[in-house]
Amino acid sequence: MPDRRQALALLSSTLLLPLGARLPRAEEAEPRRGGTLTLVEVGEPTTLVPLTDSNTRTRNLSTKVTEGLLRFDANFAPQPLLATAWSISEDGLRYRFSLRPNVRWHDGKPFTAADVRFSLLALKKIGPRGRITFANLVEVETPDPLIAILVLSKPTPYLLKALTAAESPIVPAHAYPGEAYGDSPNGSAPIGTGPYIFVEWARGSHVVLRRNPDYWQPGRPFLDRIVVRFVADTMAVSTALEAGEADVSYSVALPELERLRANPRLTVTTASDDYLNNAQVLEFNLDRPVLARREVRHALAASIDRRIITGTIFYGHAEAAGSTIPAALKAYNDEAPFAYPFDLARANRLLDEAGLPRGPDGTRFALRLTFLPGPTFRKTAEYLRGAFSRVGVKVEIVDGDLATFIRRVYTERDFDFNLNGISRLFDPTVGVQRLYWSDGIKRPLPYLNAAHYNNPAVDDLFRQAATEVDETRRREIFRQIQVIVGADLPAVALVTIPTVAVQNARVRRLFNGIDLAAGDFSETWLAP
Repeated sequence: MPDRRQALALLSSTLLLPLGARLPRAEEAEPRRGGTLTLVEVGEPTTLVPLTDSNTRTRNLSTKVTEGLLRFDANFAPQPLLATAWSISEDGLRYRFSLRPNVRWHDGKPFTAADVRFSLLALKKIGPRGRITFANLVEVETPDPLIAILVLSKPTPYLLKALTAAESPIVPAHAYPGEAYGDSPNGSAPIGTGPYIFVEWARGSHVVLRRNPDYWQPGRPFLDRIVVRFVADTMAVSTALEAGEADVSYSVALPELERLRANPRLTVTTASDDYLNNAQVLEFNLDRPVLARREVRHALAASIDRRIITGTIFYGHAEAAGSTIPAALKAYNDEAPFAYPFDLARANRLLDEAGLPRGPDGTRFALRLTFLPGPTFRKTAEYLRGAFSRVGVKVEIVDGDLATFIRRVYTERDFDFNLNGISRLFDPTVGVQRLYWSDGIKRPLPYLNAAHYNNPAVDDLFRQAATEVDETRRREIFRQIQVIVGADLPAVALVTIPTVAVQNARVRRLFNGIDLAAGDFSETWLAP
């Protein structure tokens, strides 16, 4: 099984070559053209463009059709995509991008700087992370159809890393005639510049993409078609892979991996996605009086044994998380403020001292737990129900699909606590700030401050970090943030989630970017 280091080494050896170059390996020397790659996944996205919803199901599919300005190699070095060159002014307030010439949208219209301007300003208005990522973006100047200049009010040290296809997709301005972005048919039938053209979305069944014969990168892609099938459970995924009815999946049940690894026709890869830094995060609804009490949140955190989650639920394929700033961001991560070891005696004592005694049936109070759809999230929810019952907290698990989950948590707020999947991303300003940003209370968006945490000091520190170009000072700001939110604990990071891919052995060059599953499949091919 290729491990994280091997996977990243493969990425580095691939992406450090010039765009379009081939690896000098026998299996890569003569990519085979043609064929249909079938990707099978549990669950279905709500949209096919991550403009209004940045869920990984959307990101992973969208990037085959819709591109970004840049992509990044395994060492986070930027590589050209729709932008061929870029420069940053000395004061950090102007980013100049030279755009790729002779690129056309899939409907034949030319790609220009006007599309870049529209996309980035739209993301600033309605993107789940765009309000933070592009908070300092004042304007996008377009002095030439192939020049886009991002004008900032303040330095934004993380900005370049945000300009990938999955994070900041460049969409056709002509497909969005008004500002009701979610109403545009482009969300369900996307027009892109990428290696594959959208064909159909049969809701509840599949999405079909076909090769873009006029792709700007000569000779790419190699595949004729991509079919993404949506199934209801992981058993169907394993069955499809073993029967040869599917070529790739990122949704295999972890207990199945050892058996599938023994199949000579299949390859299993486990890697850490250091762009997304996905984690299971428990978020408390602070609008609920009992959960608004810090000592109650501390007690619940002490009731959780992460070893059970990593070992029993993730079968050793996940690591315990402490800080909400991921360990992969070594310069900023500080685990110390999040030291809540499993300690049932302490948890019970805290609840007793809070004046929340057990009733005749042993119950102190009851809570409703909602969770992001997915098998590991369900299992973790079931574990939490049992864990919290040991300290007298009765938990009702509330089920639902992705659309229901988003509505329940971010619109209706019909939950007590929430087991979420949070991409902590490549920089704390983009990926972690949204867990705590009070702006999400006034203007709710998916994956933005489900807890309704409101701490002006934390807001101010995040504002400072967003514009601080001195790395020593920026590290100190993030340390201060972690000290405060580690004590307040509106959210508890449980475990990091790896990317696990199971693929038919004939699938070559599955990944071609640091964001792994959100690569574009432009270099993917099928051996005979």
